[in-house]
Amino acid sequence: MLEHTAAPVRVNVVAHNIDPEIIRANLGALADDPRLRLLELRDGIPSPAGPMNHGFASSTAPFISVMGSDDELAPGAIDSWLALQEETGAEAVLARIQLADGRTDPYPPVRGGRRTRGLDGRRDRLAYRSAPLGLIDRARFGELRLTEGLPSGEDLAYSLTVWFTGERIAYDLAGPAYVINDDAGDRVTSAPRPLAQDFAFLDEIEAFPWFAAASAAERTAIVVKLIRIHVFDAILTRCGTGQDLAANREELLALLDRFERLAPGSRALLSRADRAVFDALRDPAGSPEELLRRVSARHAYLSLPTLLPRNVLRVFHAQAPFRTLFAGYRIMRSAR
Repeated sequence: MLEHTAAPVRVNVVAHNIDPEIIRANLGALADDPRLRLLELRDGIPSPAGPMNHGFASSTAPFISVMGSDDELAPGAIDSWLALQEETGAEAVLARIQLADGRTDPYPPVRGGRRTRGLDGRRDRLAYRSAPLGLIDRARFGELRLTEGLPSGEDLAYSLTVWFTGERIAYDLAGPAYVINDDAGDRVTSAPRPLAQDFAFLDEIEAFPWFAAASAAERTAIVVKLIRIHVFDAILTRCGTGQDLAANREELLALLDRFERLAPGSRALLSRADRAVFDALRDPAGSPEELLRRVSARHAYLSLPTLLPRNVLRVFHAQAPFRTLFAGYRIMRSAR
């Protein structure tokens, strides 16, 4: 950010529940760069929301951006975001994300896998971008904060608010990437948690006036993503043994029912492979082995059960698996 950016920047480094002098020493010569500010936050809470929000509150620039402590930017990324913002007047510019294995993240699977300007939260499936990585207009969203007190999902309500209330959103799909590294063994989000904690973010989302006023199609787009990306991981980590399955079955089924109440009919847009997992979960005689086998089967992305919903008339729906997976695949291919 400091060595490969032409635009004037300030980097806020938040020392969260740690002696800031330890961080200062690790920064070396960078600690004396006038563009860098070392901030201290001691809240005793193992959540990234606190330090991120502290950085938001301390920011004064026209645009803000967030970064995980173990990630990095490809040279020129910020300048590229700013150029796209100036060209489009965007209130938010999504960064292209490069995964730890070098591939481009297929999320969000924007229309046709190529849309970069005039994005729409529903039609471009922006809910699939959980973290607000890129550029955010502080005048428009400067008062928005991540959800504090959550060990996971703290950025979902924030991101959804930007994607579904922002008037102009762009995607720097061809620009230098935000690079996700895989070297943080102590991420607070990796610890096992009760199911209620993992999905506590839903309470805040439901309480937003914009969500209450959202169309049925917008709610469906959000809920389908939350099920596909979050629920199956929750099943996988909680049903490995018969005892685990028995202990978590009712709570998982209640969660699925809650999603259906939030967006009636959203379940019908899931793939046949997805629905087969729910069938096994609802079957009192279903074994953990069968359930986990079905969870694994949904990753066979070129199989018909993964590409088709049960009602073939919905196969080309924007939130159904075929178009979603195709758009993501096209992003990964074109951004190589």
